[in-house]
Order: sequence, then C-alpha cells, then structure tokens
Amino acid sequence: MKAKSHTLRTADGGKATSRRQFLLAAGSGLGLSALGPATAEAAEKPKPRVVGGHVIIPERKLPVLAEADVVVCGGGTAGVSAAYCAARHGAKVVLLERWPSLGGMATNALVNIWHTSDRARQVIVGFAQEAIERGGRFVQRYKDFPKRPETHWFEPEGMRVVFHEMLAGARVRVFCGLKAVESVVEDGRLRGVLVDTKTGRKAVLGRIVIDATGDGDVAANAGVPFEFGRTGDRRVQGMTMMFCLHDVQTDVVRTTPPEKAKRVHQLMKELRDKGKFPQFNEAAAMHYLRTGTNHLPYNMCPASGNPLNEEELTRLSAQARRQVLQYLDLWRREMPGFEDADIEQMGFSIGTRESRRIRGLKTLDAKMVVKAVKQPDAIGHGFWMIDIHDPKGSGYTTWSDQKKEMMPPSGDSYHIPLGMCLNREFPNLAVVGRCASSTHEAHASVRLQSHCMVMGQGVGTCAALALAAGADMARVDIAKLQAALRKDGAYIEQVPEKPA
Repeated sequence: MKAKSHTLRTADGGKATSRRQFLLAAGSGLGLSALGPATAEAAEKPKPRVVGGHVIIPERKLPVLAEADVVVCGGGTAGVSAAYCAARHGAKVVLLERWPSLGGMATNALVNIWHTSDRARQVIVGFAQEAIERGGRFVQRYKDFPKRPETHWFEPEGMRVVFHEMLAGARVRVFCGLKAVESVVEDGRLRGVLVDTKTGRKAVLGRIVIDATGDGDVAANAGVPFEFGRTGDRRVQGMTMMFCLHDVQTDVVRTTPPEKAKRVHQLMKELRDKGKFPQFNEAAAMHYLRTGTNHLPYNMCPASGNPLNEEELTRLSAQARRQVLQYLDLWRREMPGFEDADIEQMGFSIGTRESRRIRGLKTLDAKMVVKAVKQPDAIGHGFWMIDIHDPKGSGYTTWSDQKKEMMPPSGDSYHIPLGMCLNREFPNLAVVGRCASSTHEAHASVRLQSHCMVMGQGVGTCAALALAAGADMARVDIAKLQAALRKDGAYIEQVPEKPA
C-alpha cells in the first residue's frame, strides 16, 4: 500500500522551503524503532545535510505513533477539558503534552486560583465543577463565595494527579514529554502532527485536531493567520514567576504595626526607582507584607518579552528567579516575621499570559466583555475584567484599579462563542485556551483557566458531535451542542436567536 504524501508547514506558517515531502508509514505504524535501538541505528537511512546555510531533510518514512478520532495538543486546563469531554461523548482521544505532567500553568507555573462567579452566582460549572469535585481535599472554596470572581484555590501537586486520573477514567490516551513540532496538512485538512520521541520523529494522526498549546503552535504551523500583542508596539502581556515561601512567622507579620510594612514597601519602591531593586507588583507586595503566608503562591514577580523566542524566554525566566531571591533578601533584613523565611518552590515555568491569538470565525473584543454581550453560538459564560499586566514589565496590572468600566456589571457575564475557537482555513482544526481569537484587551479577560475550561468543554463536545454526525465542527447544530453542554452541567443562559 503506497503511503500518501503530506505537506508540512514551517514554524512561521509557510510551506517548507525545500519543498520536501515526508511520507507517513501506513498500517501498523511500525518503523525502524520497532527493530530495536541497535538495529535501527545501524540501518541505512538518508541523513540531513547542510546546503547554503540551510539544512536539507531528505524524504523519509515516519512511523505512526498513534491514531485517534481527536488529537488534543496541550495538556493544560483547556486541553484536559477538551480531551475529557470529547471522550465522554464517544470519541477516541489522544492527548499530547510537552511537560512531564498535566495542568499547564495551573500546576507547572503555580497559578492556583480558579474564578467561577459573576460576583452574584457561580456561572462556570460543567467540567470546571467536575474538576473541583474530583479535586477533593486539594481544592478549597473561599469563604466569601460567590461574592468575588475568585472562588477556589487548589494545590498544584494534587491536581497533577487528579487531571491524570480524570483522563484515565475517560480512556484518553495520554503522552507526556511530547510536543507537536510540525502540522501535517493534506487536501485542505489537518491530518495530524509530528512529534519527536526518544526513538525518532513519529506521527500522531486524527480526524479532528484541537490546538490547546497556549501559544497556538499547531494552528500557526499549519498556516492559520494570527495576531500578536497590542496595537502599536505588538507587546504582549507581562509574565509572572510565582513562588512559595516557608517558615514565615505569620503571627508576627500580622501583628506588626502596619506602618512597618508601609516603610518596607516604600524602601522597595525607592530602591527600584534608583535601579537597585527589581520591578514588582506594588499592590500584591503590600498584601504579602501585611499577611505573610506560607506555602501559597506569591503573585508579584513580573517579566516582559517575547514568549515565542526560546532564548529570550530562558533569559527572562532566569531573571525572574533572581528577582524572587532579591525580594526575599530584603524582607529577611527589613520585615519582622520574615527573618527565617526561605523559598519553598518557584514555578517550574514562568507564567505566560499572552502570545499568539489565532484568527477565528469570530473575535472576542473589549466591548463584548464589558457590555456582557450574548451570542447565539455560546458555549459558556465569561465574566473576568480586562486585566492587563503591563507589557513593559513594571508589574502594574489594571486589576489593581478595579475600574467598573473595565469589567462586566456585577451579576452579569458575556458569552464565550464557539466561533472564536474555529477558523476559516481548516474545518477540522480548533483552538482552545489563551490562543483563541480575541483582541489584546478581550484576551486579558478570557485567558483565565476557568474560561479556558469552558472553551475546552465546548470544543471537545462539539468535536465528538461533529464526528458522530459526519459534519465539520462549524456545521454542528448549535442548539444540540448547547443542549449537550447543559446536560453535562454547563451554564448557558440568555442565548439570542439572531446573530449578535
């Protein structure tokens, strides 16, 4: 049986400049690696060569590692929810995650707060509520629920295990340590992705592909247009290195006169302004100087730059880790209760808020957010404010000001539309999470983990229904999709009949 050829895309979305073709092995997917390491390495195969400053990769056959109805690339909260919900509705699902465990920013960057309330009632339920309930002792609800958008905090280490257990129970096949490195395009559809394994490059094929990479890697690699950064300078939102402390004497901190915390805070600002101390989130730093918590993540250490540039991201991560140590050194000297404090852990990854925003059938904008606009293709609700972390890395965030014009009215919410997750180029490709279609300002609201779980549940369910109906995702009966989501616990109300 002759293997079909597949067009590959480069990282910037163009066709491979060498016009090479990769051939995917048909049938069982057995390749050289099946012969054993020694035999495989000894076997004859074409080798890459350098020509004119470029590397030419010759045509070769690649084994198929796995095939499924739905391939989900990315195992953060968006990807986990998409995979789980697609499998629950009968789809055979494979999930690929680049890191050693699931959870994405929630577990690996220590971003451990979920938001489910419009400040009057819980409106993000569905998969998010299942994760909360399955989390058991690892998830706690705040005492003032549901008066604030922030409703639950969780232990990242415990949720790593919970997410794995949820997917295992849904019979999702999970591969950690594998990142999609190329998108396989054939006849206007995405056939799958290529991954680099310990035994060589292999293919993962699917009928539907869901990009939950956060950075929109799969969609961009396939050639789908995207936006990057804000209008003008194209800077993206600032990043944060989360960290936890231990041996803070909390009782001492909280009984120390407030004036002392204010003096320490003022010293930090004076040293920063003289270039002798790093940037920090001022409102968050004051809170921690007054409360002095142990074991819970501190959200105050900013960095800014391009998260798509690996060398720059490496530098920024190292810089942020140094900043954490500088904060602690000053606090140990100046703030009562912090004398014996030390670092318990920093995020395995710096917390990235924004990079590519894949251009979709619909684009969520600021007006839709703050005016709580409802949409006919709603797959759930969102309510978080336009919370922009300074793209220049000062640590300032619009959250600190709590301006009413930057948020939906209390007790109201906007719709998250299916169209922001679909695109015009590939009918069997969807994106979920922070890479979905939005403006820079609207992104600052919809990027939250709970909102990403809404997208994951909606798209994962849509994918399964599309496969069952033999239709593309954009042509799924939206009323049937919404009915299925409601049956699975999702909150979807006030859906208009006419286009918004």
